[in-house]
Amino acid sequence: MEVNEIQKLMISYFGKDVRRINHALKVYCFAKSIGESENLDSEKQKILEISAILHDIGIKISEEKYNSSAGKYQELEGPDVARKLIKDIDLSEKIKERICYLIGNHHSYDKIDGIDFQILVEADFLVNIYEDKLNSETAATVKKKYFETKTGREYISSLYGV
Repeated sequence: MEVNEIQKLMISYFGKDVRRINHALKVYCFAKSIGESENLDSEKQKILEISAILHDIGIKISEEKYNSSAGKYQELEGPDVARKLIKDIDLSEKIKERICYLIGNHHSYDKIDGIDFQILVEADFLVNIYEDKLNSETAATVKKKYFETKTGREYISSLYGV
């Protein structure tokens, strides 16, 4: 299955950077769960899961090149890294391009153009709220501004009491 192959590629790429690997796997787990609960078709689910695993793949180069892990640099560098990692994976060009689009825009919330993108953003927020130690007021604002799926809203309410 492509997802397992891509997880292995991501883990190998990040090497000993356990924090980044754990972040990607947590986002993947939430994205997979939300996508399945929201009944995505199999193609969108595959795109979502692969994008979730690779969403921050540009962070390593961003830190080397710009000395920053800022979202804009991840978006700039991530698609090229992802393309190289998935070049030999048996996916259509259409799917590969969508994955790269999501990776290249996952911090640009005004560009959300589909349920796969929406769920990726929600899954990333579910993890970032905890990892960045955001307070409940901020979590409530994030929920109001960015959460649209029924499952995502249930998860953020359950996890953070908002």
